[in-house]
Amino acid sequence: MSRYVFKMPDLGEGTVSAEVVAWHVKPGDLVQEDQVMCEVMTEKAAVEMPAPVTGRIVSIQGEPGDMVAVGSELVVFDTDAASAAAGAAPAAKAPPPPEKQQVAAAARTSPAPASKAHEQNGTGTHKAARIMASPASRRRAAEAGLDLTSVAGTGPAGRIEPGDIDSALASGAAQGSPPSMNARANETRAPRNGTEEVKIIGLRRVIAERLTESAKSIPQYSYVEEVDLTRLEALRKHLNDRRPASAPPLTFLPFIVAALARTLGKFPQCNALYDSARGVLVKHNAVHVGIATQTPQGLKVPVVRNAESRALHDLAAEIRRVSEAARNNKSPREELTGSTITVTSLGKLGGIASTPMINMPEVSIIGINKAIERAVVVDGQITVRLMMNLSSSFDHRFVDGYDCALMIQALKDLIEQPATIFID
Repeated sequence: MSRYVFKMPDLGEGTVSAEVVAWHVKPGDLVQEDQVMCEVMTEKAAVEMPAPVTGRIVSIQGEPGDMVAVGSELVVFDTDAASAAAGAAPAAKAPPPPEKQQVAAAARTSPAPASKAHEQNGTGTHKAARIMASPASRRRAAEAGLDLTSVAGTGPAGRIEPGDIDSALASGAAQGSPPSMNARANETRAPRNGTEEVKIIGLRRVIAERLTESAKSIPQYSYVEEVDLTRLEALRKHLNDRRPASAPPLTFLPFIVAALARTLGKFPQCNALYDSARGVLVKHNAVHVGIATQTPQGLKVPVVRNAESRALHDLAAEIRRVSEAARNNKSPREELTGSTITVTSLGKLGGIASTPMINMPEVSIIGINKAIERAVVVDGQITVRLMMNLSSSFDHRFVDGYDCALMIQALKDLIEQPATIFID
């Protein structure tokens, strides 16, 4: 046996270990070079580990949830097994030097191109078919009982995108599709018993740790103010009516982010990070806005950099790009770090008010609640206006309540008179 040991690579940014989130191979499997073996999680991002060589898996180290130190043995291969399996085919190429493999593995943070599936043809023999799909898509399909070999991918090179899975599920392709409403009405409801234990690992563990630390460390002061969106809605509709056919419609979010970036120029203490190790509040001139984004893996906060310098349509396109990358698990590590303030919105689910949790080490977060028509008094008359609440939280150690109110009132003024967002 020609034994090849693959060690946990240095994933950069001071990483000393990584958490095993999921294995896609097991001992005895014959894997191809660049096939995804496992997912690991650092404090910054999820990383897929591709196989550095073609060979048979001899052993793997670490169960999901285990931390594996950088430089520790992760996977052992038998590279002779690949040649034996190939028979008369040319031998697998020699593996590159370990340093090169580890750098290559660390650099590949986007989903690797393929996993293997097997189809049986009419003669009873098997042929290999490549399924191009991210781990999140594979996991979602498995949970729904959907056979990915039956899904037509619309992405590059036939890659299965999240929308392809939505279409397949909508067409009833999943095994055990739910019964009709009439059938359900006639069913006898059986009592539900038992429990389910879910190990908290990966991104969910990181979210839990960070929110716990935020709640324990920060005296969070919340401030809610209602905002009249009637004029902003008129401007938004006007611009959308005149947009190119290929351009997506504008939402409220880019207008609010543009107004926030302008407001923070007068309130630098709200656009800051607290360095607890040095006891220093670092105020930023640039406004790097974190966009809280719900993904299949959990909440992520991709960053729109230099929002203060972007035109409206550029800002809208960048918000859309980083959010979609996060949802599709394609965000590079650097795109998930470096925000100076966060905006969070639940869209139509936004409720009346909320108390958003500060994204450490930031000191401010702005929550956008749902827009709804309400009867309000304007100039002594009752009229219907499109209203929305802004729910904000601040680190009360560094931002006084008076300054919180001033900052949100300044933001409110810009949103209610949207032309002023674009006037220097």
